[in-house]
Amino acid sequence: MPKHSERYQNALKSAGVGKDQPLEPAAAIAAAKASSSAKFDETIDVAVNLGVDPRHGDQMVRGTTTLPAGTGKKRTVIVFAKGEHAKDAEDAGADEVGAEDLVAKIQGGWRDFDVAVATPDVMGIVTRLGRLLGPRMPNQKAGTVTTDVSRVVNDIKKATRVEFRVEKAGIVHSAIGKASFSDEDLVTNFNALIGALVRAKPAAAKGRYLKKITVSTTMGPGFQVDTQRAAAVAERHG
Repeated sequence: MPKHSERYQNALKSAGVGKDQPLEPAAAIAAAKASSSAKFDETIDVAVNLGVDPRHGDQMVRGTTTLPAGTGKKRTVIVFAKGEHAKDAEDAGADEVGAEDLVAKIQGGWRDFDVAVATPDVMGIVTRLGRLLGPRMPNQKAGTVTTDVSRVVNDIKKATRVEFRVEKAGIVHSAIGKASFSDEDLVTNFNALIGALVRAKPAAAKGRYLKKITVSTTMGPGFQVDTQRAAAVAERHG
């Protein structure tokens, strides 16, 4: 079995726990922060193993949630819209707004953005970009096809809105903030994420749903979270 780094051992010692002991969410977050020693502000990541099989459409887990303390990341947002909706998007701070002209720009090879939002009335032209946009394609389940473009753009630009989607292996990865965040803010964001995942549980999912939760920094080791306590805390604060 590989030997854990001194940083990992020190983080465990700071948290006052054993190597394989599942932690309270707050303790896992504190341990992850204690393991951070990079010269940059590391991201705090959460990996959640779910009891679903994403190969079956009725077990897909996908959605969005708002992290009250934000993620600490800046994101570029484009909006496909016309008329008043286009004006609302511009007023909200969207980086690019357009319709046919924006579609043509992307078809021409431009990809300098993180998130794409669209109003329902222009989705007919946006669907032409399916292969080009891939996972960035506006999607109603993800909340990026909407008439409330002002609120959505605001949430994304403030980095409070995050999208989650289960991967083929049944794992959801999401950032909940930076190592420089306070423990309280990170715990609040963690609870919001877990609460959203619990609410997104497919009816077809059987057995244990939250199978494993790990918290880590960008460069640091992972710390296991007690799944039952995480779900209970998230439900109380949801």
